Amino acid sequence: MIFRLDLRVAAKTPVADGVVALTLTHPDGGRLPDWTPGAHLDLILPNGVTRQYSLCGDRWDPHAYRIGVLREPDGRGGSAYVHDELAVGDTVAIGGPRNNFPLAPSERYLFVAGGIGITPLLPMIYQAELLGADWRLLYGGRTRASMAFMGELARYGSRVEVVPQDERGLLDLPAELPPDTKVYCCGPAGLLDAMERHAAGWPAGTLRTERFVAKDLGVPARAEPFEVELRRTGTTVTVTSGRSVLQAINDAGVNVLSSCRQGLCGTCETTVLAGEVDHRDALLDDAERAVGDCMFVCVSRARSDRLVLDL
Repeated sequence: MIFRLDLRVAAKTPVADGVVALTLTHPDGGRLPDWTPGAHLDLILPNGVTRQYSLCGDRWDPHAYRIGVLREPDGRGGSAYVHDELAVGDTVAIGGPRNNFPLAPSERYLFVAGGIGITPLLPMIYQAELLGADWRLLYGGRTRASMAFMGELARYGSRVEVVPQDERGLLDLPAELPPDTKVYCCGPAGLLDAMERHAAGWPAGTLRTERFVAKDLGVPARAEPFEVELRRTGTTVTVTSGRSVLQAINDAGVNVLSSCRQGLCGTCETTVLAGEVDHRDALLDDAERAVGDCMFVCVSRARSDRLVLDL
């Protein structure tokens, strides 16, 4: 279930050059919805902008959420508002929590973070430590001063390898992994692309990534219009090359909740009853795409002439 709440900014703390941590609490001090490592929030700012941020605090604290926000010089206004306008005591709305990057059980983990990509990995590391799993973290960034939450990571000692680019260059990705290792990677697109190339020969399901920016998938599988039947409402819409499935559905009067509109957040996930999907999101892995029973209608399209959705 996805919640929507108005929360208070209880703290705003610089945690690195260009990064602030926000602590959000219920105005009445009430309990917040539970979450699991890898979860994120929709942060709905007073200026009308909505952005997704990973939860990076203590999942066992029922009264506070923490997120880390990097100032993006070329962003779309969300991070600038957080850094320049948002103040302690202000109210912001949140949607979620929601988890498209869950931590699967394993005896061994390798966590790979680039810059602000450390945020979803912090609760995973805490969970792995709590369960007694064998784990290590490779953490890269532009400079040591730009790398957030270094103080929190220091307690883990040699399990954490810090690689500031100005001191040591780029992260050296492992050539081999111990058996039964799961790899979780989050960071800029260049790191994720390199990690996916590097993992091409690893067993299926070894690598799991989370992207903050949509991956360029090139042109859709088909340029021709296709039909989308909304089974429950009895409506059929035509989707042309210039429209998304989400736009066509909403224009037909069927409201589908959405947020990022880039195939990143998972808000618009919809059940597919029939048809072949051209998956264009950054969430599903190859096995999940092969099943073909869901799609993210903000970006994904059809390979077949017709899709049937459970709407």
